[in-house]
Amino acid sequence: MRGGCRLFPLLLLALLRGLCHGREPAPGAVTCGSVLKLLNTRHSVRLHSHEVKYGSGSGQQSVTGVEASDDANSYWRIRGKSDGSCQRGTPVKCGQAIRLTHVNTGKNLHTHHFPSPLSSNQEVSAFGDDGEGDDLDIWIVQCSGTYWEREDAVRFKHVGTEVFLSITGEQYGHPIRGQREVHGMPTANHHNYWKAMEGVFIKPSMDPAKHDEL
Repeated sequence: MRGGCRLFPLLLLALLRGLCHGREPAPGAVTCGSVLKLLNTRHSVRLHSHEVKYGSGSGQQSVTGVEASDDANSYWRIRGKSDGSCQRGTPVKCGQAIRLTHVNTGKNLHTHHFPSPLSSNQEVSAFGDDGEGDDLDIWIVQCSGTYWEREDAVRFKHVGTEVFLSITGEQYGHPIRGQREVHGMPTANHHNYWKAMEGVFIKPSMDPAKHDEL
């Protein structure tokens, strides 16, 4: 009986460890503070921006899709909907509200009720200064599990207007010839799936110096 009493706490500890382990994020989860490129899985182009403004609509900085995988203007930083709401290295949950900040220009992925120039869907732009814009910069990560996993295709639904970040293949001419229009669509479909690609992924750790480079 005494042996059983000694064994019971060990069994309980093992069970609790197993339960806790099952709730931990997988090592492939996208984390807050990570810098990455996003691939539209239907059209095989990466989300991109640059210091080229729309000639119509809002006149804000344009957002496009590019085929090149090595373009530095395709990096975006994962941030919370407000400062402090997405601690560096914390895995992003499915259903979490985030901002995507363009690394080279400091503007946030944004959409609003202007028609996009080629398809007349909803215009998507880059807006703000030094990562600070407004409430129309907030997107919900839609995925099927607990966390946004790097290998999974996810959707981004805009909080303010309820459209999905999408590409349907329309191509621009000069001065950004061949780049694809990025826009918002009201329906979820195969044009609005995105996958994390190249980037620097901050590990879930207290030490911000630890990260994976892809």
